[in-house]
Amino acid sequence: MNAALTDRARWRALVAQLEQGLLERDTAVRLALLAALAGEHVLLIGPPGTAKSELARRLHRAFGGARYFERLLTRFSTPEELFGPLSLKALEHDRYERLVDGYLPTASIAFLDEVFKANSAILNALLTLLNEREFDNGSARVRTPLICVVGATNEVPAEEALMAFHDRFLVRVPVAGVSDSAFNALLTLQPGAPAAAVTVSNDELRETLAQREHVALPAEVLAALAALRAFAAAQGITVSDRRWRQLVALLRSAAHTEGRAAVDTLDLWLVPYVVAAQPAQVPALHDWFVAEVAHAALQEAPWLTRAVEAFEKQLEIELSMPADGADDSAGKLALARAIGGAAEGGMLRMVTTSLEDAMRRRWSPVHVAARLAQVDEVMGRANQPLPALRAALAELERALAGRVWLPPSLAATLTGNRCRTIATLESLLTRLAQVREGFAALPVDEALPQQTPEPIAIGA
Repeated sequence: MNAALTDRARWRALVAQLEQGLLERDTAVRLALLAALAGEHVLLIGPPGTAKSELARRLHRAFGGARYFERLLTRFSTPEELFGPLSLKALEHDRYERLVDGYLPTASIAFLDEVFKANSAILNALLTLLNEREFDNGSARVRTPLICVVGATNEVPAEEALMAFHDRFLVRVPVAGVSDSAFNALLTLQPGAPAAAVTVSNDELRETLAQREHVALPAEVLAALAALRAFAAAQGITVSDRRWRQLVALLRSAAHTEGRAAVDTLDLWLVPYVVAAQPAQVPALHDWFVAEVAHAALQEAPWLTRAVEAFEKQLEIELSMPADGADDSAGKLALARAIGGAAEGGMLRMVTTSLEDAMRRRWSPVHVAARLAQVDEVMGRANQPLPALRAALAELERALAGRVWLPPSLAATLTGNRCRTIATLESLLTRLAQVREGFAALPVDEALPQQTPEPIAIGA
């Protein structure tokens, strides 16, 4: 079996393992695991009781043999709670050192709840730890085994002093409570976490970090990132140079773990969770990706809708227009029906049908031909994009089939929008075909003046 396919299968199994029993967390699970594989930190933003701590614990179990550290921070938390107590033996020799074993400096995966509530002494120490993977223990700066810190907060702080610490979390994931559609599933959910059947070894992690450097960054991706930078600036979002480089490394990690030699534009679904400084900025960046990168925004075809409605209205008018002398025919029809009563026989039916036909407006062949020509022209225009749309949908489905990290909910949005766009066009074309049949069935009189009617106004 192809090695890339095998790897993708393992990553999918690991994602499924992390996701089991976590409702509507497909995005958060994938972002957390991918960030850890890329050696980056994750910030989960949402109210209490939304499975943030559970996700962090599951992430820890995904890294076999990794040491784990977890703390809830408050403004009363002390450095000893995170970094270990002071060594009394070291103090006897005039050294200021901490006993770090079992504390954050020796952990590979850590979860810090309410991370922004810590005091400045803790935050200053965390800055170096998160960014450099080093810890100042007295006069010595020691290397730590830290892979990923998962931070959690109810809200992003507004204080300028906390922005530097906030920036250390490359991936920022809004986490909300379950939707109404998942509420029943939440109430009947069985407790318990899945066993860690699939894990990531240290060797595998090191190889992933090393091999991603060989992943290419094509020109179309660079162009999309440049467009993104301009869009973000227009939204008032400022992104540091360091963060752009970290984003590229994350994109390369995504491509490499999916067995691809180059980043592609679909990988840019990650962008909103790296670029957005606030959860409120994520939707606009997400919509940008869907519309401008994935080209999967829902299209309603307003011009075609207006055209169909105009044709339908015109056909209705022309079908209801009485013929010249229709008043006399109408009187005869009323008399025939009065004579026949409720039960019309065969002869009476023939008479009334003949009278009804006499009351119908007749049209010249030129008139009917003109109507059909205009409908045909619009149908031709409407049909033109359909082959390309169907091909693009098929191509998207093929591309999504090899994805591990792109969330199923987003994949459903992309394919669903394209399917609905195609379905909208097909429905309008069906209505156009019916209108065409209606114009083709208009009664014709060869003797009428061969006058071309004014085209039906359908707008732009």
